[in-house]
Amino acid sequence: MNGRVALVTGGSRGIGAATALRLAREGADVAVTFVSDEEAAQEVVRGVEALGRRGLALCADSSDARAAGGAADRVVAEFGRLDVLVNNAGVGVLGPLDSLSAAEVDRVLAVNVRGVFLVSQAAAPHLGDGGRIITIGSCMTQRVPGPGGTLYAMSKSALIGLTKALARELGGRGITANIVHPGPVDTDMNPADGPYAPGQAAMTAAGRFGTAAEVASMVAYLAGGEAGYVTGAEFAVDGGHAA
Repeated sequence: MNGRVALVTGGSRGIGAATALRLAREGADVAVTFVSDEEAAQEVVRGVEALGRRGLALCADSSDARAAGGAADRVVAEFGRLDVLVNNAGVGVLGPLDSLSAAEVDRVLAVNVRGVFLVSQAAAPHLGDGGRIITIGSCMTQRVPGPGGTLYAMSKSALIGLTKALARELGGRGITANIVHPGPVDTDMNPADGPYAPGQAAMTAAGRFGTAAEVASMVAYLAGGEAGYVTGAEFAVDGGHAA
């Protein structure tokens, strides 16, 4: 990926941070967006730069239409091009159906669906032949193992349709679009030693949580030149959660 530029939304921690560093290790310059934790985002940038690549941290809330759509333009203004978009930013609100407020519904859909659409829409004109759009979905689009996941599962399921439609719309320009569905992954939002971790691990065939680096490795493959004939596809990195 030498000479290529990637934008990873929500790249200050977890899967996003691991993806940013993996893409930099593969040779890409990388920009990450964040909402509140600028220091964490700058730490990722320092990691990118330590690998000999250019890094950039952008404050952009995916629920804000102007900020979400403008992130891609800001990357191009700084780096001169954009080759890879990783739609990673997302929020998770779980709870019984009758407990979810209209404000929670609006927030989840604004970040997990509208934000992904707007960033993809803004990035598409900048992507050339070999461009990549990779979206982070969820294992809950394949299997919802218990109650409480209606809103989150709905929001992530919408991204499957978006991905397939992007593949059709942009394929003629040599741009691919794919979606990666992580299973339980050890992050600060869902730690492998958390109170709900044993039950989540037991739902996988592997019997354990995954790592952010394992998800990032799949993203790196899809972002690279060897995946040029892979588009409109779903990839489970879930330890057999959907098996």
